[in-house]
Amino acid sequence: MDFLREIWSTLSKNRSRSLLTAFGVFWGMLMLMILIGLGNALTTGIFSNVEGFAMNSCGLGASQTSLPYKGFQRGRSWDIVLSDLPKIKNQVQGIDCFSPMVFTGNSTVSRGDKHENFRLVGVTSDYPKVMATQMLYGRFINTIDEQEKRKVCVIGIEVYNVLFPEGGNPVGQMIYCGSMQYTIVGVRSKNSNSVYIGGNPDKMVQAPLTTIQQVYNYGEVVHVLMAVAEDGVQVKQIEKGIKDALKHIHQIHPDDEKAIWGFNAEEELKALSYLRLGLSALIWLIGLGTLISGAVGVSNIMLVTVRERTKEIGIRRAIGASPWLIARQIIAESTVLTAVAGVIGIMTGVGILAILEPIMASSDTFLKNPQINFSVAVMCLVIIIIIGIAAGLLPAMRALKIKPIEALSEE
Repeated sequence: MDFLREIWSTLSKNRSRSLLTAFGVFWGMLMLMILIGLGNALTTGIFSNVEGFAMNSCGLGASQTSLPYKGFQRGRSWDIVLSDLPKIKNQVQGIDCFSPMVFTGNSTVSRGDKHENFRLVGVTSDYPKVMATQMLYGRFINTIDEQEKRKVCVIGIEVYNVLFPEGGNPVGQMIYCGSMQYTIVGVRSKNSNSVYIGGNPDKMVQAPLTTIQQVYNYGEVVHVLMAVAEDGVQVKQIEKGIKDALKHIHQIHPDDEKAIWGFNAEEELKALSYLRLGLSALIWLIGLGTLISGAVGVSNIMLVTVRERTKEIGIRRAIGASPWLIARQIIAESTVLTAVAGVIGIMTGVGILAILEPIMASSDTFLKNPQINFSVAVMCLVIIIIIGIAAGLLPAMRALKIKPIEALSEE
């Protein structure tokens, strides 16, 4: 207790100086807490927008050839067709499933006097394996719908709100897409992420792929072929295999990189992970830099304090105080000052983030859940204690160099 009282007495003798010095550490820790919280909110928001999308998938589509091959000229148009799928499956290992899609563009979707333009898309029963599909009413497209080419559909929540402003379960009711009539078998819940294929599912009418191919005379044409990899299989492995198989089937030059366009969701996820890592590194770099600048201020003030206490230190040394006791006192004062300021900074930062959390939740932004993990807070506390000790080392070494005889003669 005497030791603690002595520390308090020393720091309280120059309260203004101690408070201003502590403010630098407090501000550095506050900024670090807010930056970490907002960084977590940003990465949480970004990753929450890809939830529900199969990140172990890739998408491919046909484009014009860019190289001549086997008598075919460059610039040849070609299409992926349904009959390609079993051939690809036999040639490429590691494919869990395919989810082919066809698009018709915007159609006038109507029910009675309610109408608006929405996109009509042909999908298969495997579509939910690529894009998580939560149903508000009814069910999704199934294999029987595909096999029998039924004129049924699943509508997005915005389509539902336009056609059924009165609410209620619309399953079994009829709507028109253009001049064709479809029976509603399901209504999708609001899409929770911003990653989708061919448009927002909230504004889509989805029907069996085979039905759309027949109604619009597409034959077996597939506009986008989604493929999901089996567990433990890299997406780039199946992506390359599918491209090679399609080139072989459709007589396309093996080196033609423009004949098939595509995207790899796994690679996109890696890019997001690298972004999160880079953002975290930048946040810690800025935060620790601010803390270190505060620690430099503490060290400078402690040097001034040691200079002012030269005679006191000389008296202590003269009556038998060991160098370790002198050094311990200086380091303890520095550590207490930084630790108290740091703890207040942590608490203030967490409080500000707690205030911001409901505001972010109610606003339409990428920022979500600006929280600080307990382990991170503990780590920051340990860092601030280490910084406090480091800030006191130089003043302590300066105090140890003071000779008792010189100190006693100090005026």
